[in-house]
Amino acid sequence: MWTGFESCGVQRDGVALFARHGGPPDGGQPPLLLLHGHPQTMAMWHRVAPVLARTHRVVLMDLRGYGDSDRPPAGEGSAAYAKREMALDAVALMRSLGHERFGVLAHDRGARVAHRLALDHPQAVARLMLLDIAPTLAMYEGTTEAFARAYWHWFFLIQPAPLPKRLIEADPIAYLRDGMGRRGGSFFAPEAWAEYERCMARPGTAAAVCADYRTSAGIDLEHDRADRAAGRRVTQPLRVLWGASGVVGRCFEPLKLWQAAAIDVSGRAVDSGHYIAEEAPDEVLAEAAEFFGSGA
Repeated sequence: MWTGFESCGVQRDGVALFARHGGPPDGGQPPLLLLHGHPQTMAMWHRVAPVLARTHRVVLMDLRGYGDSDRPPAGEGSAAYAKREMALDAVALMRSLGHERFGVLAHDRGARVAHRLALDHPQAVARLMLLDIAPTLAMYEGTTEAFARAYWHWFFLIQPAPLPKRLIEADPIAYLRDGMGRRGGSFFAPEAWAEYERCMARPGTAAAVCADYRTSAGIDLEHDRADRAAGRRVTQPLRVLWGASGVVGRCFEPLKLWQAAAIDVSGRAVDSGHYIAEEAPDEVLAEAAEFFGSGA
């Protein structure tokens, strides 16, 4: 999947983060950082990253707790998995590669990291494209029965330890198949799916995944509420895409919610479910070419 990409990484506060990078060192455009979602890895970008790397320097990172990155202890309040910490991981990685300013293309959990990254490090993020999410705080505040039934994992994973971890570790591949399979799956390439299975079964993954979601329902909401109270919004150009047949588009108004959280927002639904980069890569690439190609 990664012909033309080199493995790399960085350590931040003792946490080793795995990454790959490829493409022209200076393509005339800001480099692009790609961040994956749950319960996936950077492999979700295998249909998108090689094409983007024809014109951009592309960096892919496995979020802490996922893929081949470390799974640090969660700590009090699962603070090690706060999106603020993950955003700092991204900045450290990009700076280690010589990239002080860059664009971000992100999906699902990675898009929540990207949201925090744009708010906390506006000097680093030139523009960002987020796939199939609405702001975390808005989604929790707008939770309905329909959303809770569809996104059951949001509420399962935040249950007190060790219940969700113990159940996932009993059969991590079944958790992966049941969670992702309910949304379809014929579009997953065998090589990518094999990576999802391998990494889901790695020791410590279940605990890390639970910590990621507990933090989103705790510390991350505190940070989001503080931003809202201070009137702090994303100032960079923001493009949002969501699946026309996905849960986010059915249960929320993504564009309206992002317009409340950012200043310069555009976006639309695409003919896809949740896994847009794998279901509709051509649409993602077309949007990315237009959006990131217009510069910083």
